[in-house]
Amino acid sequence: MTNLQTMSREELIAQIAKMKADSQRKVTLKVSEKGALSVYGLGRFPVTLYAGQWERLLSEVNRIKDFLADNASLLATKE
Repeated sequence: MTNLQTMSREELIAQIAKMKADSQRKVTLKVSEKGALSVYGLGRFPVTLYAGQWERLLSEVNRIKDFLADNASLLATKE
């Protein structure tokens, strides 16, 4: 664990930059052992669905976007 009280200004700035970079992880894709598509980088755990499930979900993109827009005031956001 890093002791923030003994760090120099430059070290603190570097630590903040590293934390920001870590929080902006790239989205990556991987085929699981069972043949499903896993999407990493959205949250703590991957989102894993089979090809047919992704196709079904993606066919509803416009409906999902409309729902998000209609319920924006009720939905929490997390970057």
